[in-house]
Amino acid sequence: MLAPGQTIPDVTLLDGEGKPVRLRGLLGEKALVVYFYPKDDTPGCTAQACGFRDAYQDFVDAGAEVVGISQDAADSHRAFAQKHRLPFRLFTDPDGSAARAFGVKKTLGILPGRATFVVDREGRIVFAFSSQLRVGTHVEQALQCVRELGAGQPAR
Repeated sequence: MLAPGQTIPDVTLLDGEGKPVRLRGLLGEKALVVYFYPKDDTPGCTAQACGFRDAYQDFVDAGAEVVGISQDAADSHRAFAQKHRLPFRLFTDPDGSAARAFGVKKTLGILPGRATFVVDREGRIVFAFSSQLRVGTHVEQALQCVRELGAGQPAR
């Protein structure tokens, strides 16, 4: 898995309309919280997404944007986001190439991994965490990192 200090890979994902979006194109004004998760509307993934939803304004206030990534199709993401009122974007990684580029390991070799990265405005990873089961910890630790990162960066 990519570690703090490394630069995020130049990956292209599909947005909710199936259009390609370069992840690096989202950098600039804010830090970026990128979380990979296994599957829309499963218990752990729903808890994680709703945790990011509930803390979303805290992330924004601290200077970060949140994006979620899984292999689910755009229509699945749209339904999942609507059902749970998710205020952030979900991207599709249909073949898992973005997860592989970030070094997100599969659980038991079959289940897509769960990992969270905090990326600074220049594209450097400042935090990386992976746990299939500790879904709340992804949100808590990422928010703490974003707050610390924001305190050390000049306002734009």
